[in-house]
Amino acid sequence: MSEGAPVPYPTSPRPEVLTLSPYIPGKPADEVKRELGLERVVKLASNENPLGPSPRAMQAVQEMAESLHIYPDAAGFHLKTRLSQVYGVAASQIVLGNGSDEIIMHLGQAFVRPGDEVVMGDKTFPVYKTSTLLMGGKPVEVPLKNGFLDLEAMASAVTTNTRLVFLCNPNNPTGTMTRKAEVDRFLEAIPPRVLVVSDEAYAEYVGDEEYGTLLPHLKNGKNVAVLRTFSKIYGLAGLRTGYGLVPEYAAALINRVRLSFNQNALAQRAALAALDDLEHVRKSIRMVEEGKEYLYREFAAMGLKTYPTWGNFIMVDTGKDCQAVFRALLRRGVIVRPTSAWGLHTALRITIGTPDENALLIEALKQVLQEV
Repeated sequence: MSEGAPVPYPTSPRPEVLTLSPYIPGKPADEVKRELGLERVVKLASNENPLGPSPRAMQAVQEMAESLHIYPDAAGFHLKTRLSQVYGVAASQIVLGNGSDEIIMHLGQAFVRPGDEVVMGDKTFPVYKTSTLLMGGKPVEVPLKNGFLDLEAMASAVTTNTRLVFLCNPNNPTGTMTRKAEVDRFLEAIPPRVLVVSDEAYAEYVGDEEYGTLLPHLKNGKNVAVLRTFSKIYGLAGLRTGYGLVPEYAAALINRVRLSFNQNALAQRAALAALDDLEHVRKSIRMVEEGKEYLYREFAAMGLKTYPTWGNFIMVDTGKDCQAVFRALLRRGVIVRPTSAWGLHTALRITIGTPDENALLIEALKQVLQEV
């Protein structure tokens, strides 16, 4: 920098920070209503559960109102104990997070050194890359194959410098699923020193016997981790409640880097109640399956390409500039997620909503595609 030139940051940041892009959230429905003068806005951008939170979870939160002056249980004893019973792993193998993306950041802090490589899909959940770059690591992004993770190519990308591998299953934003046989072959090719992390945020929606969860491999002592969340099917996105099922050594290391009270008391209590609300889970699955079939039919009738999805969302290729389509839908009160941030410039990721919301989306999209 030449003498007398302005200093961009009074206190110089770590160089790694400047490699990151800030998260750009979608606009809340209320803000869109105010800005555009709309009476109704449907948000189908963030893969939330349109049925709302588990009724049992809501009741649990209300009952806790008089205890908000008490710090949460930093160890998460009751929630870990219940998760241990549900999944058949030791409580010492469970870590809790302010959303599962916090655990992804913890994995980077615990394992990634400057220059280390982390293998991931090239169009997948972006926090894997953020976690890697922040610690000075090198993201190794492997192209998808027809919207699916290419596990054979990902295995070939592993080198002596690889520390972590992230699998997003089902994958976000494409919704595609990796099958058990593929996962089994993949793990056979991965050195035991590499920790393989399966982000299974949408696992409860899958309903496919061939689903390649890493849970059986974790129970068999493999060096793998499984991340799950209460933000999706359980409808607790506003409480930010995620958890990881990991090897004991990984849990011990993550507990060294996490903040003491990283999961609040309301989140723990609500998650505990939601876990046992099987009726809410069944209703959520049924709504998504019915909505998925409806949207598949409607998109096909419009001549649009969709990716097969095992999540509660669909990625559809509009064949047009996704930002222009996004803005036009917004003016009609429908919020969706354009996929340009993933390098997909004609696609939208759309949450499967209620029947009424899905019908509103289709009607708006038909109009928009004639205009843009």
